[in-house]
Amino acid sequence: MRRNLCRIVAASPALLAVACALGPDYHRPETKIPAAFRFEPTAGNDSFADQGWWQIYQDPLLQALIREALVTNFDVRIAAARIDQARATLGSTRLQQLPQISLSAEAQRARTSADQRIPGAPPISNVFSVDGSLSYEFDFWGKYRRATEAARAELLASEYSKEDVTAGLVSSVATAYFTLLTLDEQLAITQRTVGSRQKFVDLTQAQHERGTVSGLDVATAQAQLAIAQANIPDLQRQIGIAEDQLSVLLGRNPDTILRTENNQLKRIAEPAAPPVPPAGLPSTLLERRPDLREAEQNLVAANANVGVAKANLFPAITLTAAGGHVSTALSDLFSGPTKAWSAAGGLLQPLLSSQRSLYQLDLADAQKRQALLQYQQSIQTAFREVSDALIARQKYAESQRAQQAQVDAQRKANTIALARYRVGYSSYFDVINADRDLFTAELSLSAAHLNTLLSLVQLYRAVGGGWQSEQSMPGTTAVTPDPPSASARTP
Repeated sequence: MRRNLCRIVAASPALLAVACALGPDYHRPETKIPAAFRFEPTAGNDSFADQGWWQIYQDPLLQALIREALVTNFDVRIAAARIDQARATLGSTRLQQLPQISLSAEAQRARTSADQRIPGAPPISNVFSVDGSLSYEFDFWGKYRRATEAARAELLASEYSKEDVTAGLVSSVATAYFTLLTLDEQLAITQRTVGSRQKFVDLTQAQHERGTVSGLDVATAQAQLAIAQANIPDLQRQIGIAEDQLSVLLGRNPDTILRTENNQLKRIAEPAAPPVPPAGLPSTLLERRPDLREAEQNLVAANANVGVAKANLFPAITLTAAGGHVSTALSDLFSGPTKAWSAAGGLLQPLLSSQRSLYQLDLADAQKRQALLQYQQSIQTAFREVSDALIARQKYAESQRAQQAQVDAQRKANTIALARYRVGYSSYFDVINADRDLFTAELSLSAAHLNTLLSLVQLYRAVGGGWQSEQSMPGTTAVTPDPPSASARTP
């Protein structure tokens, strides 16, 4: 029996050598790639997406928040579990290519009635048996090899999916953080405006009591104060929502977020926006963006499944063998005369289910076409996202510079109008208009700078940055500071 099993196993590679793998071999589809991104001012090989997120976002607190999110965020942890699932599927699929071996042992005791008993035989008989069996289906048509190819592609797709989730998480944390800083700044601007308008109301009331201004001036000043005060609750509402969003990204329950040292508000507006970073060559985008690589691996898996469906149309070639010992006495179970063995070969061609197999082939072909179209669509979407982010970065930076100039001019005009009003050279409405325009301009500048920051986040995400890990990047040392603690805010 042992020699027969060895012969069967030894003959398997020889049969597989002449076997074929049905279905098309994968080749990356041709894609029309532009020579340069639209709105790319200086096209080149270098791309700032090759830098790690900790090199793009220099704020230490933002870095600490991202590091915490990468460990505690549920989406990242779910993506990691899917990798383990795909790896287990691949291991199970590979085992289908190996012989199936089983071992069994049985003990049977039976009593035979007198009218059915062979003369001279005892009324009670014992049967003991130990046997092993081997069953092997030759992968002559490449069914299991194609299935393994598909499972391997699905594993890679799950790994790229986790990288895409990581890049999206980094982008989301940065977006929520910058939004929170902007709302904090706008709240500070509003509170400062409320303070200055309250002083102006007091000044106007004092002048009214002396008879130098009318009651209309007092009512108008009070109305302008109320307008600024009405903005505070809405800003506090937006801050609470932004904090809840960031807390969930960090895997926490909704809570307050300490954004800077000593809970001090951070000045976010800057006089000038930095230049647009290089986006790189469009041809490298296919290798840099994990979502595109995931889409390609889904196409590889769909292509391999076509081979599996084609192989199911052909007969299955199997070899089976069994051997063991059978004895009526346990003490004689492994003696020479108790040996028994069998070997067989078979060919199975389904007939009644052949139409079903054809439909399965049609299904696999349709899924492959769908995966191909999704891959091509993903590439076009990626090019559009880079183009949109490039133009947004350029124009938002220009808008921020113009808004900064307006704020500088409005501050000067407000100072002059207030000084002229106090000495009686300017009307009350000049002061009101200057103060209102300054308040609006400062809020617009804060929003313009937020747009500039978010356009950088979007561009970095679009060109394929954000999935890198600090441990894998050369020349970097991962530093994991204590996560920022929650702290209550005093509005």
